[in-house]
Amino acid sequence: MKPLQYLILFIIPTLFFSCSEKEYKRTIKQDILTETDLLEKDINTFIAAAEKNAGTRQLQAQYKKSKLQYKKLEWAVEYFIPASARFMNGPALDELELEENREFPPHGFQVIEELLFPEFDNSNQEELVRELKVLLNYSRQIRKHFDAITISPDYVMDATRLQVYRIITLSITGFDSPVAFLSIPETSASLAYIPVIIEQLDAGLPEREDELRGLINNAVAYCDRNRDFNRFNRAEFITTHLNPISKKLYEFQKAAGIRNVVRNRALKADAAYLFAENAFDVDAFIPSQEYKFTPEKAELGKMLFYDNALSKDNNRSCATCHKPDKAFTDGLKTNISLTGINLRRNTPALTYASLQHGQFWDLRQPDLEKQTVDVIQNREEMHGSMDVILNKIIADSRYKEGFKKAFKTDKPEAWQVQNALASYVRSLNSFDSRFDDYMRGNSNSLTAEEIEGMNLFMGKAKCATCHFTPIFNGTVPPNFVKTEHEVIGTPKDKAGRQLSDDNGRYIFNKMPQLKGAFKTPGLRNVAITAPYMHNGVFDTLEEVVDFYNKGGGLGMGLPAENQTLPFDKLSLTDKEMKALVAFMKTLTDKQYEK
Repeated sequence: MKPLQYLILFIIPTLFFSCSEKEYKRTIKQDILTETDLLEKDINTFIAAAEKNAGTRQLQAQYKKSKLQYKKLEWAVEYFIPASARFMNGPALDELELEENREFPPHGFQVIEELLFPEFDNSNQEELVRELKVLLNYSRQIRKHFDAITISPDYVMDATRLQVYRIITLSITGFDSPVAFLSIPETSASLAYIPVIIEQLDAGLPEREDELRGLINNAVAYCDRNRDFNRFNRAEFITTHLNPISKKLYEFQKAAGIRNVVRNRALKADAAYLFAENAFDVDAFIPSQEYKFTPEKAELGKMLFYDNALSKDNNRSCATCHKPDKAFTDGLKTNISLTGINLRRNTPALTYASLQHGQFWDLRQPDLEKQTVDVIQNREEMHGSMDVILNKIIADSRYKEGFKKAFKTDKPEAWQVQNALASYVRSLNSFDSRFDDYMRGNSNSLTAEEIEGMNLFMGKAKCATCHFTPIFNGTVPPNFVKTEHEVIGTPKDKAGRQLSDDNGRYIFNKMPQLKGAFKTPGLRNVAITAPYMHNGVFDTLEEVVDFYNKGGGLGMGLPAENQTLPFDKLSLTDKEMKALVAFMKTLTDKQYEK
């Protein structure tokens, strides 16, 4: 055979092998489809066991297997198909569409979990099979969706980083495993899949991939060694494992040249990790782009905030009820109206109010601009008129330069007054508490008792399943685009024999699920914003913790049938309750520390 023939025989198989290797290299999309097929297979096996009326242990084991398989897909399902995710693994509560006055019953893993744990009641067999078939149907929908879409690297990277934040804020808190307490092994499954995702990005950064894989393997090993939900050290896990993983993912993204995905959410895409300074965007919930925050607007808003001219009789300003030294609350159970009677509700704090999608206890206004005009025009609060206020401002020479700087105008408009006031409120977020210092690497910022309190807050006490880290309000992570309400069964007075007669959101949306529903308030600076609850019924944090420890209103025997707060007792010891209060005091901004 001639040399050329030898060369051809060598080159052709080599080219064929190279092309085949490239052609058959698995993609992220293929992996998602494969994992979805495995999930469908697990659910089918689960259905078969339920139809045969298998025992509790077998059904629970199959539940765990299916849920762990879902956790491999969670990063993608939550990001690309959030509507399906809600019915795959959302809370076991009705989904409400308030605009259309519609409700949808819950489905998915959390509903099934409540049927199976701690023990399965055979009388619920038919319901279990039905719920599993619904779950199967959503699994098939997920596969069809992923089969049809294109998944780009920037979205994959964004979804992966958000998954780490989801683990910090939801997974390790028990948010989606409230009965079975499987949060730690589920966290392990979620983390273990991240190297698979990163590898498929094919970024050509093997050393950085190895670094990430090493960090994640250590985090998974930590979970595997510490599976007990109540004893899990979340403070250590976040600071030692999850924060470094978050930072390394961010560095990987930059090194790979993968652009940030710009979305309208409170968490900035360019934040290196969840607890970074300036990680949150105060413009997330503005009405439109002309309302964006500027220091000049905030300075003008500060002048307006302390000006009595905003009230009808020039005798009350915003600061009358929102006192700066009390984190912009007033220290009263409820304030006094202009007519001399007590207002119905407690004055909420304005610090961090910009990071809520919904204002007032009943969430009746969507943004701070509408909140300001609501208060100004309220007959009981300021009884002002925007038209009259505007004329006063135009006639006041002190404001001329401020409006020119803030809005480039000599002729102020009413919306600009509202925007300036709202901008001042948007400037009231410090994120410089001892808690923040600790999460940024200063291990000496918190005492052992405070760290224990943090672990209780994010674990056994279940506080963080409603007051989400790190804002500690009801704006739901990791997207931070929606603020939740809760029904906790607040009593009318300290005696606790009657339920509060304030119906909250129900006043504006006549849906039975909303009776007694109120916005989940922020807990930053909570140590100086007493008294607490929408009616100011509790004077101390100790009283608040005791109320939750009893299971809220329903746990105390009050008729709060639609309570969204779990009504089972938390069984916190006196020492644990003390530690919990100690932790909440670490959320105080430096300017309020004594």
